[in-house]
Amino acid sequence: MRKSAHVEQYPICWKTCCYVAGEKQMPPFSENIRIFASRVGQSPAHEHVNSQNGMDKQALLGEIKAMAAAQNAEVIEWRRWLHRHPELSQEEYGTMAFVAERLAAMGLKPRTGIGRTGVMAMLRGGVEPDSYCVALRADYDALPLTECTGLPFASENEGVMHACGHDMHTSSLLGAASILCRLRDRLRGSIMFIFEPSEEKYPGGARMMMDDGLFAEVKPNEIYSFHCLPEMDYGRVGMKKGKYMASTDELYWTVRGRGGHGATPHLSIDPIVIASHIVVSLQQIVSRNAPPMMPTVLSFGKIIGQGRTNIIPDEVKMEGIIRTFDEKWRLEAHEKIRRISCGVAEAMGGECDLFIDYGYPYVVNDDACTQQVHDNACDFVGEEHVEWLDLRMTAEDFAFFAQKIPACYFRIGIHEPGTPFSNLHRPNLIVDERSIELASGLVAYNAVMALENRIKA
Repeated sequence: MRKSAHVEQYPICWKTCCYVAGEKQMPPFSENIRIFASRVGQSPAHEHVNSQNGMDKQALLGEIKAMAAAQNAEVIEWRRWLHRHPELSQEEYGTMAFVAERLAAMGLKPRTGIGRTGVMAMLRGGVEPDSYCVALRADYDALPLTECTGLPFASENEGVMHACGHDMHTSSLLGAASILCRLRDRLRGSIMFIFEPSEEKYPGGARMMMDDGLFAEVKPNEIYSFHCLPEMDYGRVGMKKGKYMASTDELYWTVRGRGGHGATPHLSIDPIVIASHIVVSLQQIVSRNAPPMMPTVLSFGKIIGQGRTNIIPDEVKMEGIIRTFDEKWRLEAHEKIRRISCGVAEAMGGECDLFIDYGYPYVVNDDACTQQVHDNACDFVGEEHVEWLDLRMTAEDFAFFAQKIPACYFRIGIHEPGTPFSNLHRPNLIVDERSIELASGLVAYNAVMALENRIKA
């Protein structure tokens, strides 16, 4: 194999080619990326990939890092545009158009409208393009929160915010796509780019896209995705083999009694008291019914009784979640929750209806794919900045992809050291934008190595 080749840094040459989608001005795709790509392609580094003799990993690392650095200012602008224009689940039409335009400018032919508002594009490599396929996925829906970050590029869509980092995910994958497009002639296989809508809302964009024929023509051999992690500092990467994130089901109760005057409760059947007993009684699901070694969470997030100080309402509505890591226990827990809820209500003279919205399965990372991400992350950021993670009780519809294809869902730190912590799904979430360059480069590097290693051939 050749020794690592120097990748020359060329002056940036910006050439603006703006376009308008609706009434929103989108940032330009700068010609400097194409200029940089063409000059890198003329260097000796283009000979480093050899399907028989392998790849000079150090040369590839240097080249990808240089590409990620050269384009990063523009990728950050992409992220900021997405952050200013967040869209809720199943409403991401502007985001879909933005992503499709960026992919088309890279020379790809994106398919839009998959699962209503999703995008997919295929990059066919220059060597044996039909022999192996690696999929890369990012999500891009936002949350119904009013932003309070004070950022100059804060949300312009009142009451909607990218508070889960999906703007960072999408811009980073676009950055990775830009890098991989410049390596097209050397790729041994093909890359599928999946930009998924509606991760935050059932039934989930992953299932919607698959039901809409996402893999009808090409089923990838491996699939990868990442999520930003505010508990982790910028520059760090984490992953876990096997079970990683919990299944999730939403629970909706309607507790009925008989309303009346607050001063004459003996003439009523108080649904607030019944609902309170249901909440307390269901605590035994985790403490006494769940297997001791099986992580399980049952939480209530909403209790509404439309009475007033002296009015006992006719009914109370409650909402909550249950999360765990075993399908058999998951179904058993559903039945126990139903029996306890209805039994308590009946014993107190009321009624209870329970609707269980069967949600996402738990995420299982393939051991070999996860080891591959770990090893490639060690190459990219250094072994001291890579860590093995614990189970998380949060949920992800990426689990639907992982049920069909060997997968790894990993984490990239976004916390700027020395600054206050701001969590996901909070209106003050801040992303250290240096993480975008790292994510773009690492995702691209892992994809190239996955095509070379072909661990699922």
